Amino acid sequence: MKDPLPNEPEIEPLTRSQLLVAMGVTAVILLVVAKLWLQLGSVSLLSIKLTGLDALLGVGLGCLITGASSLVYRLWPAYRKSADIYLNLVLKPLFWPDLIWLGLLPGLSEELLFRGVMLPALGLDTSGLVVSSLCFGILHLSGWEQWPYAIWATVVGLLLGFCALSTGNLLVPIVAHIFTNLLSSFLWKLDKGGASNSLN
Repeated sequence: MKDPLPNEPEIEPLTRSQLLVAMGVTAVILLVVAKLWLQLGSVSLLSIKLTGLDALLGVGLGCLITGASSLVYRLWPAYRKSADIYLNLVLKPLFWPDLIWLGLLPGLSEELLFRGVMLPALGLDTSGLVVSSLCFGILHLSGWEQWPYAIWATVVGLLLGFCALSTGNLLVPIVAHIFTNLLSSFLWKLDKGGASNSLN
């Protein structure tokens, strides 16, 4: 059995049902915010083109993010501690089939809001990319001790946003985000707390 993490904050773990409900509610809230922003903000959703090449690019990007995340986990102790706390809370109670929801719900809702709506609203340029990525990182900040996880989420947001800008296709970050969450959470569950992590 793994030793408890030093100075681990006393956070009451959620049950499987509570986690699934929380994921669903969060996804709905993000989708409602995106929809309202589209309606009230006179902004257009970044286009989604269903092409095989862009889907493959998304899968490749998901593999790259998962591999880089595993490397950062091994090399940066503060991130490893932060990720372990987060992943024990989020992944431990879930069953294997639940990982599909962990991939789909955040992957779709977060990409539609942050890359699909926020990025075009702020400007399809460097400043829009940076601000939307910072907001994406802040979403993953569940407490001050989680700052390394939020920094990594910001870096991932920059990469996802850059791919959205360079391809002009929201499909790429959507597929990458879903695939990253599925692959990294699968690897974490397989290893029961090993060197992979998930982006929710």
